[in-house]
Amino acid sequence: MAFRKIDIDALEEDAFGEDDIDFQEIGELRPQAEVEAQVSSRAQEVRSLLQRGNTSGALSTSLQNPPYGAPFHAAKARNTQTVMEVLNSIKVSDVPQLVKNLSPEEQDVLMKYLYAGMATPEQNNSGHLLAWHEKLTEVAGQGCIVRVITDRRTV
Repeated sequence: MAFRKIDIDALEEDAFGEDDIDFQEIGELRPQAEVEAQVSSRAQEVRSLLQRGNTSGALSTSLQNPPYGAPFHAAKARNTQTVMEVLNSIKVSDVPQLVKNLSPEEQDVLMKYLYAGMATPEQNNSGHLLAWHEKLTEVAGQGCIVRVITDRRTV
């Protein structure tokens, strides 16, 4: 096993993970069927917007209300796939203007999805994701990176 594949947090017994977050306490716990339905309808809406050429709307829609929490792994993977489809359909030259049009919350969620996409380089174009990361960091600043890294809710 390569050193980069070792999960250091798994070796520490006091490690804090996403399973330890009480989503019900912070008001973010939703029924699994509801989350799956939202992700499916969002994916259809995003594809529809992409077919019409509305990349800005597709990007904004794909970043709305992402699924958080351990029980939603399938929904999180499907939503990540939807966001990656949007990112791959946008030219790098159009990225700065699209990122500027996003709200700060959407910029933070986009950064989470960029890191999720970079975590699976065999499925995603890492060069394209790095270009997105560069443009997003120029617009949102390094604070966006810090907020994403310190937030325990993963996408």
